[in-house]
Amino acid sequence: MESQQIVGYDLFGQPIVKQKYLRDDFIEPPFSVLDTKGGNWINRKEKWKKLGIRSEVGRNSVVLACGTDTYRAISKKEGYNNRENYVSIFDPVLCELMYRWFVPEGGTILDPFAGGSVRGIVANYLGYHYTGIELRQEQVDSNREQAMEICEIDNQPQWYVGDSNKVLDGEWLHDFDFVFTCPPYADLEVYSDLPDDLSNMDYDTFTETYASILKKAASKLKKGGYAAIVVGEVRRKDDKDGAYLGLVPMTIQHCVNAGLIFYNEAILLNPVASASMRAAGHMKTKKLVKIHQNVLIFKKP
Repeated sequence: MESQQIVGYDLFGQPIVKQKYLRDDFIEPPFSVLDTKGGNWINRKEKWKKLGIRSEVGRNSVVLACGTDTYRAISKKEGYNNRENYVSIFDPVLCELMYRWFVPEGGTILDPFAGGSVRGIVANYLGYHYTGIELRQEQVDSNREQAMEICEIDNQPQWYVGDSNKVLDGEWLHDFDFVFTCPPYADLEVYSDLPDDLSNMDYDTFTETYASILKKAASKLKKGGYAAIVVGEVRRKDDKDGAYLGLVPMTIQHCVNAGLIFYNEAILLNPVASASMRAAGHMKTKKLVKIHQNVLIFKKP
């Protein structure tokens, strides 16, 4: 993960060599595996958190700790199997990487499943321009309050309250350089009882609505622009064997149907945390404990 760079020559004409690391240019190596457990990642994440980002505020459930949609509960007494009581927080370092790698300087970002504050605050803090759509007013109010404390008053992320499937039908003044989002993992976390909330829809309705939103978001993407979608598999509650819903291949197919090219994918490795505690129980039914997410990256031709 290092190379040599000639930075000059000495008096005898011999090259002066400096070791150059991928992290010098890319923060983390731009590989297809992104390891949130590394020291550089952890230190960077702590610096972001010290700014005052509190993505869990605005949600009524207990928060899952560390990483994007990690399944580790922060309170043992609540019980690890009661997944309806937990919500996730998004990893700010993943945001930073996606923006640095795929967005032009000062570029525009669209997030049709905005959720908490992290993706918006990190974007504008770094000099990009974020627009997020979120269904719940209380979440948007919380996001805006946090952004006012962290970002300059004239450099605020923009959050719109509403259903992306409807809001994206409206007239927009410009297209976006990047789409970056993390949709509900079907009914893994139920965020509200609102009728337009994907997390409380039946699977057929979820699939249809999810496809529609991705297609409309893709239509707002500039030619040559990129989209990154963070997803993970979820088991169907209506299947006695606990079969996977197939959210990852579903997402890929929806985006390809929307006219995007499936361009990159990365595995986001999350901390093991409580996975080791749950592994033995899961293996009674031969189910592996998930400690990763999928980062699916598309390009608009």
